[in-house]
Amino acid sequence: MSAFTSRFALNHMCAPSRSATEFFDLASSVGVRGVEIRNDLAGNAIVDGAPAAQIKRAAGERGLRILSINALQRFNAWTPEREREARELAAYARDCGAQALVLVPGNDGTGRANGERQANLRIALKALRPILEDAGIRGLVEPLGFEVCSLRLKSEALEAIRALQAESVFSLVHDTFHHFLAGEEALFPLDTGLVHISGVGDPSVAVPDMRDGHRILVDEHDRLGNAAQIRALLAGGYDGFFSFEPFSELVHREAELETALAASISLIERDALAPARV
Repeated sequence: MSAFTSRFALNHMCAPSRSATEFFDLASSVGVRGVEIRNDLAGNAIVDGAPAAQIKRAAGERGLRILSINALQRFNAWTPEREREARELAAYARDCGAQALVLVPGNDGTGRANGERQANLRIALKALRPILEDAGIRGLVEPLGFEVCSLRLKSEALEAIRALQAESVFSLVHDTFHHFLAGEEALFPLDTGLVHISGVGDPSVAVPDMRDGHRILVDEHDRLGNAAQIRALLAGGYDGFFSFEPFSELVHREAELETALAASISLIERDALAPARV
């Protein structure tokens, strides 16, 4: 195992049908040191039953760091209900030892108008700041590259964070899939708190038609340029984790998932750490 392997992590979306402890066992067997737990897995949502202390203990026994709870959905459509959700998730994150809460914007075509989306973003960040500070965790803002999303660009998220002087509370999530879809060139490695990685290899799907269901483990046929993105993030000073987040049923049904993850890690290490081809 190389030193770089310790910078990989697994999102529970790698194996959504497994219990939290089974998922932690998977992460430990692959040799990664970080995990992300989720609150949106049918029948297996962390906050639907498992006590935070139990999750904290299970991760600690395996030497795993809980990087985040994924996620507060539609965070930039701030309502009393959203505030309640935020407080519950922040408290759970604090009690289970998670370092951060991922913040996912609305993705249904609403709130996209210029001016409206920037204002909604600042309202939400301003309201979230004391909630996260009280819990002692960070907020990880994850723009989504889909055309219908109300926050597509990391630059726009960062502009709001800086305007509120809230860099001590909020960081960006760089998702290699969404970065590719958004077409944003800037990476902002020093403002990034977590990187989500997944690949798309299907040659038949057009870029505007790429969806979560196409996201597999990074392989030789990757169309997203994961290796180049990771190489550039490292060169720019990013020093955090790279967390696998595949949504494809092909991955979820993989009988030899540990082997498949190890192979993807090896491929990324080979290609991302190699000198860029001129």
